[in-house]
Amino acid sequence: MSLVVIAECLAAQGQEDRLRTALEAMIEPSLEEPGCLAYSPYVDPNRPARMVVVEEWTDPGALQGHFATAHFLHARQVLDRVLAEPMTVRTLVAAPAG
Repeated sequence: MSLVVIAECLAAQGQEDRLRTALEAMIEPSLEEPGCLAYSPYVDPNRPARMVVVEEWTDPGALQGHFATAHFLHARQVLDRVLAEPMTVRTLVAAPAG
């Protein structure tokens, strides 16, 4: 069963471009990882400092592997400097049919 991850970020004032650049730099290497089905950052058109990344992973192991990659660890360091508040991360699975 695949996992959908929704990560919400709020850039500190004046850091919007750095946040967008950091998240966009994650697209290609993340999509090349085993188990990554989707990785898409989005910006809130009404509040450009808020960005959301929607990811899909084949299983929890693939997601855990993502957290150990060099590109994730680098992005985490950048985010620690440019975010106004801690990132909110939600991990979701498909709702059971019924």
